[in-house]
Amino acid sequence: MNIVKVDDSNAHVYANLYQGYGAEFSKIIDDKPDANGLFDIYPKLEGSVTGYLLYLDGVPAAITAIDEKPPIAYEICDFYVLPCFRKNKVGKRFISSLFERLGGSWEIKQVAGADHAISFWRDVVSDYTSDNYAEDVYEDHKWGTVTRQRFTHEKNA
Repeated sequence: MNIVKVDDSNAHVYANLYQGYGAEFSKIIDDKPDANGLFDIYPKLEGSVTGYLLYLDGVPAAITAIDEKPPIAYEICDFYVLPCFRKNKVGKRFISSLFERLGGSWEIKQVAGADHAISFWRDVVSDYTSDNYAEDVYEDHKWGTVTRQRFTHEKNA
């Protein structure tokens, strides 16, 4: 398992994998591709938003976009594991590694209708925090009804 930050040398890999994510969620959020058949990447990987790629045996397997909010807080904006790699808890190991690497406070949101995502994140966060997290449902100005998990992880020195 190799996790790398997205930069100019691998941004095209992130963009390519994002298309699967966009397609998977298009029905839930009523999003459509552009005239070239491509989904817009949202959020853009710029400013406070950093992208990460997961490689397994040299093959790109997953992406995530994380928004860093001062002083040490993070929001997971996007998270996608290619279907062929959705086994052996690959997604859980990927994001847990980033929780460990970055520490701080975390927030993860799932839109209404993304029941598989809600189940995934509850499992990940529950396991990672030993059930020491908060969950609520609220109306987000952009996404409508969302389920949200929040927790804080103190990075080991």
